[in-house]
Formats: sequence, C-alpha cells, structure tokens
Amino acid sequence: MAGVLDTVNQRTQLVGENRLELLLFRVNGRQVYGINVFKVKEVLQCPPLTVLPGSNPVVRGVAHIRSGTIPIMDMSMATGNAGLTDLKNAFVIITEYNGKTQGFLVGGVERIVNMNWEEIHPPPKGTGKEHYLTAVTRVEKALVEIIDVEKILAEVSPINEEISAGVVTESVQERARQKRVLIVDDSKIARKQITRCLENIGVEVVSLNDGRQAWEHLYDMVEEGQSPQETYMMMISDIEMPEMDGYTLVTRIRSDSRMSGFYVVLHSSLSGVFNKAMVEKVGADDFIAKFDPDVLAAQVTGRVEAGA
Repeated sequence: MAGVLDTVNQRTQLVGENRLELLLFRVNGRQVYGINVFKVKEVLQCPPLTVLPGSNPVVRGVAHIRSGTIPIMDMSMATGNAGLTDLKNAFVIITEYNGKTQGFLVGGVERIVNMNWEEIHPPPKGTGKEHYLTAVTRVEKALVEIIDVEKILAEVSPINEEISAGVVTESVQERARQKRVLIVDDSKIARKQITRCLENIGVEVVSLNDGRQAWEHLYDMVEEGQSPQETYMMMISDIEMPEMDGYTLVTRIRSDSRMSGFYVVLHSSLSGVFNKAMVEKVGADDFIAKFDPDVLAAQVTGRVEAGA
C-alpha cells in the first residue's frame, strides 16, 4: 500500500502511446475499479471531513489539504449504492478533472497496473442507459470497471452548458448550417454536452464512441474515395478512450496522406503542459480543455469564419 501512495504522483508524469496506467481501487465490496493515473494527484487515508449543510448528499464534506479546501465525494453513493460507513479506514483519491480538483472516497486502494488502450473495452451491451461505466478491462482474469467520472461530476455539480450571448453571431449560424463536425468521445454525458453546444451553433454533428470507431470510419471513407477533410469541417476528439486513445488516432490520421489537411482538435479533461507537448508530437491542430461551451464554440466558429 505504501508503494501505491508514494508513487502515484511520480507515475502521473509518465508518457506513452496508446497506453495508460490504472490505479485499481475498491469502493464498497469485492468489485475492482480503475482510474487513469494521469487524473490522480494524490492518494491518502481519509482526512477529517467538514460537512457542508445543503450540499449534494454525495459530497460527504470538504477536506483541508495542503492549504486548499477540496470537496470529497462518496464514490459508492455517486454510483447509486449505499454510502461508505468506515471512514476511518477509507481512502481518498484526489483527482483533477476539467481544471478542478476533487476527492473521491473509496473503500480501499490496491496498486497501479500498466496497460494498453487496446485492452480497454466499451461496457458490455445490456448494462442499461443509466450505468456509470465508461469502459471495462481484465487484470489477472478479474473484471475491472472504469467509472464515467464526467457523468458523476455532471450530476453532483452541474456546469453551465449554455453558450454565452454574443459568442455565436447570426452570420456564423447561417454559414454553419452547411458544415459537419465529427466528435469522438467515450463518455455519454460528454457526447451530449458537445453535441448540444455544436447544434446550437448550427453545425451537423456525427458522433462516435472511441478512437477505433473513428479510425475505421475515416479509413473506410478514404478507401471508398471520399475525403474526410471535405466531408467534415473538423474533428473534435477526446484523448482517453477504450480500444484506441486520441493521441494514437491523430497519429494514424497524420500518417495517411489521403487525410492530409484534416483539422483535428483534442478535447480532454486531462490538463497540464503534458497535453501541449503531446499535441505537438502527434500533430493535432489544437487542444482545448473540457468543458467550457464558450471555448468550444469559439473553436468551432473560428473554423466557420475561416471558411473551412
């Protein structure tokens, strides 16, 4: 356990291609869950919590950590189960999503495993519309479930999804009706947010669930003599996705001369200078952090105004 706690911060600095490292943990039972180490800032035993009256029940309180106040969410309650009771022996995984820091209360933390995104798969069919899984995998024959944290955060602390007045002009909306944008994201809630934003601008949206789906779609297009760069004004892709991550997707696009000039923006809740370096390495045109409707709208309207 000490090894896990001591090395999480160091491991967040590791860089790979179509690979990830999962921090394995348990919530309130034997089921094992995983979270991408790049999202983890720190793991610690549950500190004293200060309850905030009127807050969402999932927020068990706030913790004062390193001169900051961080909301602590009960991962068990957040996924529709009973809340954790043994807080003295519980752990908190401090994470950063969409530029914000929060902690997730879990029953126990195990270890870190190094995996390839090809080993990460979409949730099996039949799990229902309201499940909290974004992917599944197996580690030593045990099923590991990867939770859709963006769905949890959207429910616990809803963000503004409306484009501010003046960001999109009537002229842009008129010209946008002739444009089509490809979006790629494994999170159902993220796809809804992005689609709603883009449809309010006026563009037609085609959405896919992961990098492999997107690559097969684009490859089939060029094999049939179609041009992605003429069909789509741009592609907006998540980075963390089962089967194939966004970095690998962009690398493959840039290696195919038939897709030359296809405008690609990476759109992720991952943050930091790491992304900027990787964007340049794989050849993406830009990177924007999730989820700010005004920033996303400005990116798309810029392409419309440029006559793309």
